[in-house]
Amino acid sequence: MHTRRLFLRNSAVAMFGVGLAPAWLSRAAWAAPTTASRKKILVAVFQRGAADGLNVVAPFGEPNYYAMRPTIAIPKPDGTANAALDLDGYFGLHPALAPLQPLYQSGQLAIVEAAGSPDPTRSHFDAQDYMESGTPGLKSTSDGWLNRALAPEAKPSPVRAVSIGSNLARALRGRNEAVALTNIADFQVRGVGAEQAFESMYDGSSDTVLHGAAEDTFEAMKLLQSLQNDKYTPAGGARYPGGFGQAMLQIARLIKANVGTEVAFADIGGWDTHVNQAGSTPTEGQLANRLTEFGRALAAFHQDMGDRMEDIVVVTMSEFGRTARENGDRGTDHGHANVMFALGGGVRGGRIYGDWPGLANEQLYENRDLALTTDFRDVLGECVAKHLGGRSVSEVFPGYNRPTFRGLLG
Repeated sequence: MHTRRLFLRNSAVAMFGVGLAPAWLSRAAWAAPTTASRKKILVAVFQRGAADGLNVVAPFGEPNYYAMRPTIAIPKPDGTANAALDLDGYFGLHPALAPLQPLYQSGQLAIVEAAGSPDPTRSHFDAQDYMESGTPGLKSTSDGWLNRALAPEAKPSPVRAVSIGSNLARALRGRNEAVALTNIADFQVRGVGAEQAFESMYDGSSDTVLHGAAEDTFEAMKLLQSLQNDKYTPAGGARYPGGFGQAMLQIARLIKANVGTEVAFADIGGWDTHVNQAGSTPTEGQLANRLTEFGRALAAFHQDMGDRMEDIVVVTMSEFGRTARENGDRGTDHGHANVMFALGGGVRGGRIYGDWPGLANEQLYENRDLALTTDFRDVLGECVAKHLGGRSVSEVFPGYNRPTFRGLLG
């Protein structure tokens, strides 16, 4: 499994560059459908670095919030540009997420509070690994939850599972085919030398794993290169900002091309806000900058996809939250529970889900962090079971046999 996955991933990465398509691309067996196939699609977004959920969705109705964060708390809603955007009289969006407020109000966006991994680690590496493997506290899991979420198919699309970036995401590693892709427009081979080398591997290898992986790679390459001939213009005037925006644009392009994409993974970094989390006001600075790109990109994706959003669910996650109290550098340190978003068709939005534990000293986890009340596997498991279908939660999240669904999806 690992040999084949590694070959497929590294082959795709190696084929970025400048050159002409070799002759063997024409022999790829898989052909893109000529008519739209309304597959259900799950898009997973990872906020790497531990986003500060308490300022992403501010509990402005919680008095302790302002006592614990005297200089970085988001002001209560008052209609001004720097204040929280009221959601339900108790919670409010960070003002940098203004593009998402209409989606919440229209019932397209749901928010899950006090969610995350039950594992107590505050290591970025371990927490991300546990969340992407879907097995908190267990280091021996070799594959990822999003790969396991795919039901077996006799002849799947070569871009059925796509990771946006130069490396295949941990969540997509496993027995099902998956490719890493940075940009459709740049996906080309490097010329005659590459053609001859891969021609030899494809036609002459007696290694069935190598032969099969090469065939998968050729099929994916042919399909992706065929998309380059079609100029892509986002619908509805949607504009995708920054690197994360471009990642969401690639996913949108694949979905609209009807090439069989079922799951996609993208990430956005820069959330580790130990120092100067806010600028001259709490709604400026590092966190606000990340949220601006994050919110605008998700809103652009929603606008671009139009009625296709009925087939799509976007779910967001971060490895853990931040401390309830601000530190001496106007930042926050590694915490525990966080906030998750679910956006799209079938989502019962316009609501805050989860049990709010409170921020009183006796309510905090280890006297410092927001306590966990919703396991992230409950949220992802509901997206898999009710949206994708085909897999049980226990198959996708081994050892987790009694999930608690919150009613996020109809």
